[in-house]
Amino acid sequence: MDKKHSKHTKLTKKQNDNFAPNEVSILGTKCGIIADLVTTVSNKLSHYNLGYFDASHAKDVPQNNFSEYTFHHEGNLQINTTSPINKYEQRLQFYNHDFVFINGNHYQGAKQILILDDEKEASVKKRLKQLTNIQFIIKLNDNTPYFECLTEKFPNIKNITSYTIDQVDKITNHINSLIQEHIAPIKGLVLIGGKSTRMGTDKSELNYFGKPQKEHVKELLEKCSLPTFFSVQQPSEKDNEIHDVFLNLGPFGGICSAFQQDPNAAWLVMATDIPFVNEEIIKLLLENRDPSKVATAIKGKGKEFPEPLITIYEPKAYGKLLQYLAQGYSCPRKMLINSDVKIVEIKDTFIRNINTPEDFETASQEIKKSV
Repeated sequence: MDKKHSKHTKLTKKQNDNFAPNEVSILGTKCGIIADLVTTVSNKLSHYNLGYFDASHAKDVPQNNFSEYTFHHEGNLQINTTSPINKYEQRLQFYNHDFVFINGNHYQGAKQILILDDEKEASVKKRLKQLTNIQFIIKLNDNTPYFECLTEKFPNIKNITSYTIDQVDKITNHINSLIQEHIAPIKGLVLIGGKSTRMGTDKSELNYFGKPQKEHVKELLEKCSLPTFFSVQQPSEKDNEIHDVFLNLGPFGGICSAFQQDPNAAWLVMATDIPFVNEEIIKLLLENRDPSKVATAIKGKGKEFPEPLITIYEPKAYGKLLQYLAQGYSCPRKMLINSDVKIVEIKDTFIRNINTPEDFETASQEIKKSV
């Protein structure tokens, strides 16, 4: 039997809802009430990167002939521009958001919060098809009834969690749980196969701890319960190896290749030439992870910049890396320096790079004394 012909390369898709990686539409009441609720909840969840997808209520909105970018001196940016509305464009625009609220009176979200408003039964009846995945219900007052159209379509709707509009903390906590559900799992990536020009031999094969350093690093990550893979240059059939599909880009290509294989995971990336990084440091990095940032990176206290090869890259980092590549840059550190990153500082001595035979000899002696 002939295989079905496909024009496109089979790629693992990034997890997305209709318009964003994680979204909820709010519907069932006046747009002003929805907007006020989003503002109130967003202020309480300000440590996340949040968005609000709404429609203009103006009757006449002229098309922009140019895009206007207003930069505030404290670092905020306001954009007024024209862009087509479709799921692909919006997914690009909302790529960095941890959660997006949608005005469900205008657009359908993959998940919904239904507000019961005595005056809006006809509006809800008109939008019954949009109610596909109700997360919880908000009543404008305790006595707000469940409309007949709702109980007919959803016989168990009264069993769905409900709050009143004034229970802001409970509503906020429920939305926080929706955000937490989408936090990406972490996988480990051990970078091997570099040129090791100054060392004169493959640094990943050096023996500091009675085994090749690549195996030692893999074991460190696995002790922290991370499924771990080797990043290699050449194609491989091994289950624990990810070969470069972004060629001749060094570590940058290895990181992007891991994201291409699994864009829905965060990747804790480690090099093999930093033998003083131990399990405690990896645990410190994991404990301080901030998934709302692009990455969580180690930085030496005496260093100016973070270390890109002992860093947790969140799924949103993939898009950032590709944007830098499109500008002609293949340095992960450059992306980290210019992005919203959580920094974890440690002593410089733990992140010394071992690049020469002399470095290796000195490091080996130190490690033997400390064991």
